[in-house]
Amino acid sequence: MAKLEVKGSQFLLDGESIRILSGAIHYFRVVPEYWEDRLLKLKACGFNTVETYIPWNLHEPTEGVFNFDGLADVERFIALAGELGLHVIVRPSPYICAEWEFGGLPAWLLSDTDIRLRCLDERYLRKVDSYYDVLIPKLAPLLNTNGGPIIAVQIENEYGSYGNDQDYLLYLKNGLHERGIDVLLFTSDGSTDQMLQGGTVPGVLATVNFGSRPEEEFKKFREYRPEDPLFCMEYWNGWFDHWLKPHHTRDGDDVADVLDRMLAAGSSVNFYMFHGGTNFGFYNGANYHDNYEPTVTSYDYDAPLSECGDITAKYKAVREVMRKHGAKVQEDLPEPSRKKNYGTVAMVEAAGLFANLDTLSVPVRRRCPEPMEKLGQNYGFILYSTRISGPRNSQELHLQNVHDRAQVFLGGRWTGTVERWDPKPLVVDIPKEGATLDILVENMGRVNYGPRLKDAKGITEGVRLDNQFLFDWEIYPLPLADLSALSYAPFQQSKTAENPMFFRGELLVDDIADTFIRLDGWTKGVVWINGFNIGRYWEQGPQKTLYVPGPLLRQGANEIVVLELHGTDKPDIELTDAPDLG
Repeated sequence: MAKLEVKGSQFLLDGESIRILSGAIHYFRVVPEYWEDRLLKLKACGFNTVETYIPWNLHEPTEGVFNFDGLADVERFIALAGELGLHVIVRPSPYICAEWEFGGLPAWLLSDTDIRLRCLDERYLRKVDSYYDVLIPKLAPLLNTNGGPIIAVQIENEYGSYGNDQDYLLYLKNGLHERGIDVLLFTSDGSTDQMLQGGTVPGVLATVNFGSRPEEEFKKFREYRPEDPLFCMEYWNGWFDHWLKPHHTRDGDDVADVLDRMLAAGSSVNFYMFHGGTNFGFYNGANYHDNYEPTVTSYDYDAPLSECGDITAKYKAVREVMRKHGAKVQEDLPEPSRKKNYGTVAMVEAAGLFANLDTLSVPVRRRCPEPMEKLGQNYGFILYSTRISGPRNSQELHLQNVHDRAQVFLGGRWTGTVERWDPKPLVVDIPKEGATLDILVENMGRVNYGPRLKDAKGITEGVRLDNQFLFDWEIYPLPLADLSALSYAPFQQSKTAENPMFFRGELLVDDIADTFIRLDGWTKGVVWINGFNIGRYWEQGPQKTLYVPGPLLRQGANEIVVLELHGTDKPDIELTDAPDLG
């Protein structure tokens, strides 16, 4: 069968010269019912290839337990792309970054505090091999050499930004070959000396990642690879958002200009992203440069195709450049998805989190407040409870190295919030009879890039009053994967003040369409639709609405559940027909 090959500075497919015009669409950020729509819009813009990462943590959520169904059905996504006439580039690297939780690595790796990530560490490689023994045989039949659409596979992801273990890269390369991957292999890195030295592999195609100045970027690349085809594997045409920071946008004409110069230089390109999608559930990642910065629920990325799949001005500008350079561009623009304003939904029932602990969790007892991973928990929240003797006056309560955001309750009353990026102690008074201390910690997303990947969640060191550590804790893991056992009662407004509470309401639907949830007047929390975790909201922004794809709704009654961490005066939500990303 036809195989993508490198000859001099160009790509050949079945002996014919080809320029790869690719766009990134992550199947795991788009509901399966919309995969075809997004792929067709990619093709209509003149692209001939789709690229996707493969997140390990989605496919092996628990060690030895694998998931390839629904949103995780990567085989169906790849096959569908082929049926629509698109080539496919896959990046199954154990680590993917992607602003995805822990860069795609499974949280259960961190139960072993001695493990070394992304290097030739035997403990780490055993886990990678077990995963690849399941994953790679699923990809092999979809290779171009076997009649499928996959033309290229990545070895590791931007490895030069992290390390320089060439033996590790060769181990991954050989592992792919041994499992039947015989299509073109490649690496991708930023175009600096350090990154290209650490991340490339002799004899393997190297590609570079950048968002502007293509002439300079390719000049540096040519110092290391004088003959390789030019290929920008990640053309950053937009950017992602962090909570507490402004929403990012980039002018479409600027994006089109850089693309024009890139194509004029004879380069192939992969748009990162062409369509970003959504960080559903608890799968958003975080960055840590000067401080910890969690990523928002939306992964719109200001991409040519918006979070809800709509064509943007950037899409149109890109399409004209593609046409200029001879791409097959569809004349008629594809239709947008239908949107609907469903109005206001009253959340008429409520269930206190503390009152439902026994239905949500099985507590464990530990001397010290252990992090999530030591208790077999990956995502969500974790509650630490202990008894403090009294009296104690004006003592400082320190949560030593809390990851990531903790609400503190003393004697059942909210005392304050401690945040990883602002870890100030709380001054507390303990009465003579003593008091119960409850600390609810939210995992806001593990770090996905850089040297701080080993990002355990919860209270990672200890809790102390002044210099005295507190011991003997009852710990409630709260992954919140199943809320069906919650005990609701009619909502009473007086009970909401600063106490975490689940609210439930019902949306009646006779005409299914996409919609967007606004939570004006709410503070911070998580939303579920018919049991599906839509993601997090936070009044701090920038994101103001949560995208609800139509396929998550059903005819008739739809259950909406909101976990509000700080209470609300008016538990109503609005379902509107327009997004607001700040």
